[in-house]
Amino acid sequence: MEEKLLRYTLRVDRLLFQKFRYVAEFEGRSANKEIEQYLKKCVADFEKEHGEIKVNN
Repeated sequence: MEEKLLRYTLRVDRLLFQKFRYVAEFEGRSANKEIEQYLKKCVADFEKEHGEIKVNN
């Protein structure tokens, strides 16, 4: 059975990530949840401009 959640390793500048964690905490989220929110917004904005993205399940 395929898991719904995907694990993904992200490599990013340490200082940038420390600042990002500050933003996430300010918003009351973990860094992971903040990244998820950014991804959702990015995809929604893209689909609004270009139409729904079709993916194979």
